[in-house]
Amino acid sequence: MPEPVSPPPLPVTWRPRRGRVVAYGFAAVIVLGAVVMAVFIAQPFKLPDRVAIVAFGCAVAWVLHLLGRVRVEADEKGLTIVNAVRTQRVTWPEVLEVTMVVGDPWPRLDLSDGRTVGVMGIQGSEKARARQATAELRALIRERGEAPEG
Repeated sequence: MPEPVSPPPLPVTWRPRRGRVVAYGFAAVIVLGAVVMAVFIAQPFKLPDRVAIVAFGCAVAWVLHLLGRVRVEADEKGLTIVNAVRTQRVTWPEVLEVTMVVGDPWPRLDLSDGRTVGVMGIQGSEKARARQATAELRALIRERGEAPEG
């Protein structure tokens, strides 16, 4: 049985490392590539075409930014879950449990109103970090929430 983890001091933020590096790295490469392509593209393409190429590169970079900004922030009042498209704020009494089964892309929060919320800020692909972050979050929920022990 794993050793119990003590809750981290608040405030604390969990965010993936690899996902951020990949998302923002590719975003920079795509925008730079779009600008270079717009400058050096063959003559039949006019200014609107070149602007459209850069705009498309920026749109792809925006989507990658949405994936790179994911995180979970815990403070005295509760959790802020920033996923790719949606940001949610929940208080500690609303959170019942956090679960992450081996192979899951990210943990899930079970809320008192019956909803389940994915927590993309903890990436299952970062195995040891994900286990540690999930254990810390679970410890905070047990300490501050109304979840039963055990």
